[in-house]
Amino acid sequence: MKKTERVNLIMRYINNRAHFTIAEIQREFKISRATAIRDINEIQEMGFPLTSEPGRGGGYFVMKNQYLPAARFTPEELKAIFISFIASKNSQLPYLQNRRSITEKLIGIASQTQQDELIELNNILLFENTNPANPNLLELDDAAPAELNQLISLAVRDKHLRVTYELSLGWPQLLDVFLLHIFNSNAQWLVEVYDFDTDEFRYLPVAMLRDSVISEQEMKWTELEILNMKLLRARESNLVVKLDTVGIQRFKRMHPPGIILSLTGMFQSSGVFNVQLDVTDAETLAYYADWLLFLGKGVEYKRIPDELRLLLEERLVALRFC
Repeated sequence: MKKTERVNLIMRYINNRAHFTIAEIQREFKISRATAIRDINEIQEMGFPLTSEPGRGGGYFVMKNQYLPAARFTPEELKAIFISFIASKNSQLPYLQNRRSITEKLIGIASQTQQDELIELNNILLFENTNPANPNLLELDDAAPAELNQLISLAVRDKHLRVTYELSLGWPQLLDVFLLHIFNSNAQWLVEVYDFDTDEFRYLPVAMLRDSVISEQEMKWTELEILNMKLLRARESNLVVKLDTVGIQRFKRMHPPGIILSLTGMFQSSGVFNVQLDVTDAETLAYYADWLLFLGKGVEYKRIPDELRLLLEERLVALRFC
C-alpha cells in the first residue's frame, strides 16, 4: 500500500473515533511503530485536531468540538472543481495517480441530482487532450514523471537539493543544485536549477532525474544572491524579442525550454522574452533562426547577436527565391 493511500485510510479510521493508540494503528494497518508515528505526525501537520496524552492508558484524542467540518459546496462550485479535474486528463499533472479515488470523493459529496449533472458534464465536455472517440480513455502519457512528486515534496521544505541526472542511460551525474522552478513546457516537465558545481542556471528534464534528496552540503550562495545573479544575467541577454498577438499564440504552441514570455500589453496584445545565446553554437543559432521566423512578421528585435541577424537575413533571402 502506498503511503498517501495509507495516510488517507488512517484519517478515515481515526475520524470515527474519539480516542486511539499507536498500537491500534499498528495492528489495523500492519505497520511498524515508527511508521505509525510518522503518519500520525503528518496527519497532525495537515490540520487534523489531535492531542496526545503520554503514559499508560494514554494515546491520541480527537479534540472535543474540533471535528473537521464536512465540506460544503454550492452546485456551481462543485461543477467548477469537477470540470477543472476532468480537464486535467492526459496532462501529466503531479499527484493525479489517485484519480479514481478523487473522482469518487467528489461524486460522494454531491446530491443525486448533482451526480447526474456531473456525469453528463463528463459526457459532453471535450478538452484539448481528450480522445473524442473515447473521452474516458487515459493515454499512456497521462502519468507525470515518477520523480516529479518527490521533487515537489522536497522543494516545499528545502530547495537546496542533490539530484541524480541521467542524461544518458547508465551514465548518472550527481548534481548539487538550488531549485528555482518546476514547470511544464511543450508537454515536458522541466526543473530550473542553479548548479553550484558549474555556476550555471540549467533546465533539466524531470524524466531524467533520479533519487532527489535534500542536500547536506553548505550552500555556496544564499537564495537572494542566486536570484540576483539570475536577474543580472537576464539583463545581459543578447537576444531580446517583442511579440505581437500572432507571435504570442505561436510562442504558446512551440518554444525552446526555459524561455518565459512576459505579457506587456492589455488583453495579451504584446509580450517580451529574453535569452542568452551561445553565438559559437551553430546548431542552436540555426534552430533559433527557424523558430523566430515561425513566430511571424510581428517579431520586433530589441537586441539580437550579429551572428543570428545574418542567419535570419540569409533565411529570408532564400525564402524570397523559393
